[in-house]
Amino acid sequence: QVQLVESGGGSVQAGGSLRLSCKTSGHTFNKNCMEWFRQAPGKEREGVAAIYPATTSTFYAEFVKGRFTISYDNAGNTLYLQMNGLEVEDTGVYYCAADLSRRLGPTACGGGYSEVADFGYWGQGTQVTVSS
Repeated sequence: QVQLVESGGGSVQAGGSLRLSCKTSGHTFNKNCMEWFRQAPGKEREGVAAIYPATTSTFYAEFVKGRFTISYDNAGNTLYLQMNGLEVEDTGVYYCAADLSRRLGPTACGGGYSEVADFGYWGQGTQVTVSS
């Protein structure tokens, strides 16, 4: 079965860095939209960054531009989110998700084009806590 497993979360001080990993199995995601979401306490789950590996098309939410970088390692079947310059507002549970239905193409991967309901496969999430 398709599985997504996140890791790399933890507690850091503002200005610090973390590298999240989403190890995949059961499928080759080269032509699937993949996205990192996060959910802060009391807020809805929101998209952070997305990638379509086959075309290397990426999208970043405005609040993480210049600080976060999404990438996918085909050899290791792993989705990454490098987070630098972390802020207290970045605190939350981070989830990786994949669209295996292929409804989301390169130009519809991320941003307002892809929402939580568009993704059928999710990891269990990893906690990120940023303190001042």
